[in-house]
Amino acid sequence: MAGSAGRRRRGGINIWPGFVDALASLLLVIIFVLLAFVLTQFYLTQVLSGRDKTITNLSKQLNELTVQLDTEKSASAELKVNLGKAQDELQSLSSDRDRLQVEAGKVAMMQNDIDALNALKAELEKKVAELGAKADQAQGQIVLEHKISEDARAQAALLNQQLEAMRQELAKISQALGASESLSADQKVQIAELGKRLNSALASKVEELARYRSEFFGRLRKVLGDHPGVRIEGDRFVFQSELLFTSGSAELGDNGRAQLAELAKSLVDLTRQIPPDINWVLRIDGHTDRQPIKSSRFASNWELSTARAVSVVKFLAAQGLPQDRLAAAGFGEFQPVDKADTPDAYAKNRRIEIRMDQK
Repeated sequence: MAGSAGRRRRGGINIWPGFVDALASLLLVIIFVLLAFVLTQFYLTQVLSGRDKTITNLSKQLNELTVQLDTEKSASAELKVNLGKAQDELQSLSSDRDRLQVEAGKVAMMQNDIDALNALKAELEKKVAELGAKADQAQGQIVLEHKISEDARAQAALLNQQLEAMRQELAKISQALGASESLSADQKVQIAELGKRLNSALASKVEELARYRSEFFGRLRKVLGDHPGVRIEGDRFVFQSELLFTSGSAELGDNGRAQLAELAKSLVDLTRQIPPDINWVLRIDGHTDRQPIKSSRFASNWELSTARAVSVVKFLAAQGLPQDRLAAAGFGEFQPVDKADTPDAYAKNRRIEIRMDQK
């Protein structure tokens, strides 16, 4: 009996190892689920954080765009106001222009009417003169012959009637012409007054410029003296090119610089005395002889004469003369003072001319 019980205990099922394995497996599953949950929470946290940053940036950009939109709206409103003002001014100017065009049309029509009346008056005066001549001729013939026929009397009476009718028509036309001229009398008076003022002002400025030009010539004569290379021709001083430049060159030599330096001192003093409202200019003209130039620098005498005039202008400007009162021109060989084909004529034609002129 005892042996049978012992065998039954040894042959029974032991569940504890399986239970432990199941608990271990369940624990691992729970740990895995927790780990997955934690990782998922971390990932979601990162995603939500990035989304919050993105939303914050978008909100900031939206605020900036809102501010820019308000600024643009303000600028647009201001532009609309300025545009309205400009349109009003344009409309006002257009109205003034239309009114002036209408007035100009009226003046033109009045002038055409006056011209037509003048032409008709002249034609009628011509006819009156012809009729008067015919009447005088008829009356003279009557006096000389002492015999007046009925036909001649009728013709003379008819001529006198036509003459009287013409005179009456001429009187009407003269009256109409006077009425038309009286309409524009004020305008003519104003135009005449403005013309007188303008002519007076121009005459005054011309006289003042002539006075300074005379002083200009006087000072140049004093500075230059009786130099053999300088002469006076009309209203200009003429420097022989050999006095200022070497042959075929546009560079001022030492002697030329010295001459121009003395000249510039007097010119600077003179220009300071000229009132600024007088439009004057000191013109430097370059001239050459007719001999073709043989130089790689200058293609023709035009280039040489212009370059020499520019050299003189630059030197005078460097000495203190105002640049806006200086002008350079090159005439080449096309304005000779002596047309002969001699060395003396060529020497005269190679020159630099200086004159004070009005702009």
